Formats: sequence, structure tokens, C-alpha cells
Amino acid sequence: MKKTSLSYPLILSLHGLIALLVFIIPFASKIIALLIPLIGFYFVYKNKNKNNEVLLVSAYLIGIEVFLRMTGGNFNNEYVKFIIVFFMLYGMILSNFSISAFVYWFFLILLVPGVLIAFTSSNFDTDVKKILVFNLSGPICLAISAIYTFKRRILFVDLQRIIVTMGLPIMTTTIYLFLYNPSVKDVVTGTQSNFETSGGFGPNQVSTILGLGMFIFFTQLVLFSKSKKEILLNGFLFLFVSYRAVVTFSRGGVITAVIMIIFLLFLLYYFSNAKGRSKFTLVFLLTGLMTVGIWYYSSLQTGGLIDKRYANEDAIGRTKKDKIGGREVIMDTEIKFFLDNPVLGIGAGMGKEMRKESFGLEAASHNEITRMLAEHGLFGILGLLILLITPFVLYIDNRQHLYFLSFYIFWLLTINHAAMRTAAPAFIYALTLLSVQVKLPEKAENSVD
Repeated sequence: MKKTSLSYPLILSLHGLIALLVFIIPFASKIIALLIPLIGFYFVYKNKNKNNEVLLVSAYLIGIEVFLRMTGGNFNNEYVKFIIVFFMLYGMILSNFSISAFVYWFFLILLVPGVLIAFTSSNFDTDVKKILVFNLSGPICLAISAIYTFKRRILFVDLQRIIVTMGLPIMTTTIYLFLYNPSVKDVVTGTQSNFETSGGFGPNQVSTILGLGMFIFFTQLVLFSKSKKEILLNGFLFLFVSYRAVVTFSRGGVITAVIMIIFLLFLLYYFSNAKGRSKFTLVFLLTGLMTVGIWYYSSLQTGGLIDKRYANEDAIGRTKKDKIGGREVIMDTEIKFFLDNPVLGIGAGMGKEMRKESFGLEAASHNEITRMLAEHGLFGILGLLILLITPFVLYIDNRQHLYFLSFYIFWLLTINHAAMRTAAPAFIYALTLLSVQVKLPEKAENSVD
């Protein structure tokens, strides 16, 4: 992949200006939502996807999705997922795909029985097509992305370029949050997830994308900062994104980011030589100091309420009965649906409707695993096994993929607390399947096994 001619600080500044533009002129968000796929298509078409340009475009879409939804730019909630599916299919036409990826075509086939059950079991008042799009757009986006990335060769530095491309619009989101709510002290009154500090949008989704941003800028800081200026810049970006992630009061994205970073540090330490390991003392110390600093400042700004939030307490210090925001109730109903319908399930997307009829609880699932069990039954189990096992089978011969465990854990934890509301877990999962090498042999970078 060719390096951009613009400097890293300049590109970051331009993304800060995008946040300011949309804050002043909200309609600009819709224009941006239209321009990105158009410019992206031209970018891919011009280069014939010789350097995996579809991954760069898709990464940018992942990074900006929450910002567009937050500011009213998305034309519907599944807009980015469908565009990514288009780019992945276009990339396959231009650059082929691995025959071994048939396992993910099989995953798509496993979704069909659930679709048929949904059409036969729904009542006339239910918009089945809308429900299916909402519940299956994520799995379809994951499968198509996985087919494209399956064993596709890529350099580690090019993978990092993809990751940074994702991080740029996440910085736009972070700056917009600051413009929307410059004073956290003024809006935090309890320990529940906070919409004000989340730009008026869903804290869970904002926390998820900011948590991904934490990981991205941490990798930039630890692995790609070659000068003091770069260390200071990337250190500031990591601290800034981390602080805004913490004060959403949505724990999922932050906890996921911390675990991603721990796994990355573990792999870096494990594969380092004796000289490299000696330097990790400084890395661990720096990481620890930044973590303490972020938490202390967040606690100060929230009057200690953030400490109670992570201790699962309310504003006056009483322990809450539910530990995961009431999601356990939804999960319990889905497990019951599965036990009652273990083979075919209740039908794709039927969970919300049946919960309302059976328990009077009108809520969509936040857990993709229990949703797959309830709505797809035995076929859901087979689908989940494919998703859980396949990346590790590839990893056996893919040890240079230093981000593998971090990406895998992001997907796994995110689908457990935020389902597949956004395209991020689908795309990040697909990145675990890339064949990453520090230096490629003479074969073309864009080739697949």
C-alpha cells in the first residue's frame, strides 16, 4: 500500500475540522455519508484493488459509522453494513478470494432455516423484512467480509495503515463529543449510562467505538511512535479517547479495550527477544501511569460516580441487583426459547416479538450468542462454532498476526454486550483471518492462498 502524502498530524487536524463542521452545520453529516462511498468506490476502481483498497475504505466506514448515526448522517441503521458488503463483493470481483473460505458460505446457508421459520411464524402486523434486515445484516456483513479476508496476504505495516484509517474518524467522533458536551461535571448526576456525554446517542455503541479507538491509538503509541513528538501526540490521543470512553458510563467498550491491550502486550512480550523484553518494563510502567491518570481524572470530573459505576453501585453507593444493565433478563428469555425450540429455533428476528408476547418485555437482544441460539436453534450452534473455531485454525500458521487475539476478543466481547448493532465487530472479526507477515515473499501482497 502506498503511503499517503499528507502528514499524520495534518490528517488528524482535518478530521477535527470535520467534527467542527458537522457540529455547526448538522446537515453536512448526510453529505459526508454520501461522499465516503462515492470517493471510496473511485479509489478502489482507480487502483483495481491491487493493494486491498477495499479494506481501507471499509475501515474508514467502520470508524465513522457511530459518528454518522450520532449526527443523523446515516440513511438507515444498516447503511454502513450494506456499503461494506458491497465493497467486499467488489473486492472479490477485482482480487478473487480463497476457495477455502467456503466455510463462511456455509455459515450463510445456516441462516436460511431461521429466515423461513420467521416468515411462517410471524403475525400479519409484523414487518418481517425489517426485522430480518435488523438482525441478519450484521452476520451477513461478517460472513462476506470474512470471505474476502480469508487467508489474504498482507504486511503488518499495511494492516496498521488500515487500523489507523479506522482511527481517524474515531477521533472525529471524540472531538464532536467534546464540542457537544465540553463539561462532563455539569451533566453527570448518576451511575447509569450517560447520553449527554455520548453525544445524545446510545452510550453502549459510543463506548464500543471509542474503546476500539483506545486500542488503535495505543498501538500507534507503543509500536509506531519513532520520535518524541509522535510519542506525545499519540499519547495525548490515547488519553483523550480513553477519557471520553470512560465518561460515557458504558462499561462494555472500555473493558473490552483494556483486555485487547493486555493481550497485545502479552503477545509482544512473548515474541520479543531478551533485549526487547528488557524495554517492556518502561512500556508497562507507561501504560500503568496512563491508566491511573485517566481513571483519576475521570473520577475527579464525575465526582467519584464513575468509581461507583464500575463497582456496580448506584449514586448513593447501594449495590445494584443487575450486573449488566438488565441484559441478563433478555438472555434468560432467549435461553428459554432455545430450550423450547432446540432444532429450528423461533425464527430469525422473532426474539423481540416473542418476548413481548410471552413476558411483556419489549426489548431487542444485546447478546448475539444467545440470540443465535434462540432464533436459529441447532443451526445457530453450528454457525457459532464456525465463527469461534475457524480463526484459531488459521492462527496456527499465522503467528505473525500480533493483533489476532486482540481483534478476536473485541469481536467476542462486543457481540456479548452490544450484539451487532454496528458493523465494527463484523469487520474486526474478518481482520483476524488475514495472513499477516512482517515481510512478504515475492508473491503479490493482494494474493490469497
